[in-house]
Amino acid sequence: MTTPQQARTHEPMATLDVDHSDAEYRHWLKEAVRKVQADANRSADTHLLRFPLPEKWGIDLYLKDESTHPTGSLKHRLARSLFLYSLCNGWIRRGRPVIEASSGSTAVSEAYFAKLIGVPFIAVMPRTTSAEKCRLIEFHGAQCHFVDDPRKMYEESARLAADTGGHFMDQFTYAERATDWRGNNNIAESIYRQLELERYPEPAWIVATAGTGGTSATIARYVHYMQYDTRICVADPENSCFFEGWTTGNADVTTDCGSRIEGIGRPRMEPSFVPGAVDRMMKVPDAASVAAVRALEQSIGRKAGGSTGTGLWSALKIIAEMVATDRTGSVVTLLCDPGDRYLDKYYSDEWLAGQGLDIAPYAKAIESLLATGVWPD
Repeated sequence: MTTPQQARTHEPMATLDVDHSDAEYRHWLKEAVRKVQADANRSADTHLLRFPLPEKWGIDLYLKDESTHPTGSLKHRLARSLFLYSLCNGWIRRGRPVIEASSGSTAVSEAYFAKLIGVPFIAVMPRTTSAEKCRLIEFHGAQCHFVDDPRKMYEESARLAADTGGHFMDQFTYAERATDWRGNNNIAESIYRQLELERYPEPAWIVATAGTGGTSATIARYVHYMQYDTRICVADPENSCFFEGWTTGNADVTTDCGSRIEGIGRPRMEPSFVPGAVDRMMKVPDAASVAAVRALEQSIGRKAGGSTGTGLWSALKIIAEMVATDRTGSVVTLLCDPGDRYLDKYYSDEWLAGQGLDIAPYAKAIESLLATGVWPD
């Protein structure tokens, strides 16, 4: 069976039947690139929301609200970058499908861009992906192709690409290189620009979560490039290998099942995850992630997906450490996508019971912190 690596090796061979100097092809390519760039040009920046904390702490917590993108998630940025990267490399061809391995949000965004430039799209995804995400993918005219084992998404995507003559986008390899981390209005540059008039314009910490690892790599590289003192923390859910790979330095570590927190956590160390660029990692229980998104709704009236809860839990633990050591400053994390995609999961007590998740102790820990400034033992 063709592996993703073999598919990438053989990919240029698949384009030999296309004359890239042909005027018709070049016209199509220019139009496709223009349409993708125009999407960014007509989109306003996403908001930076404040999470209410006691004023006496001298700490500000912000959430970068990526749910306001046209496709409703942080992955809209990634999908746009991946399409531009692949188009400019000559990998996407007229009439041939783009195929992606995705647990949902990336596939929704890529389906949008595929429709925008007029090519078919197939999302290879776990059978447990939320029904709402599947509906959104199909809304954009794309096809959902399910696998029972999330670890098989890569090879199944490569097989489909080989069988159809299409392009396997492979976000898990190309996320970190498709995005211009030096600037060009990436998410990191946007965060710092929006903080310019705040009392702590250079955050003490930025907390990200990792699916591909592209967002944490972009933010961390930008921080180092701009010579900021900000530290980067990556929060990792259960059933994900990133934390173990980071702490042990073992790039071959794997897990035997997929993450319950859609969009983040992986069963293998993905090529786009850059462990050396980040300063700290936290392992977050799934029940804590759910408790955090429910606390977010109580605090600012917004539902968010589970990945937001994973990052928020870690941000609150960092804030507790800052309070305990009398440090002031700002902390930024991400609101990755809206909670209405997960009403049958993270906002369903029946689903929690079926998964054996008890969020009560974690909800009490958050309540204790916000009331007293002390994280319970």
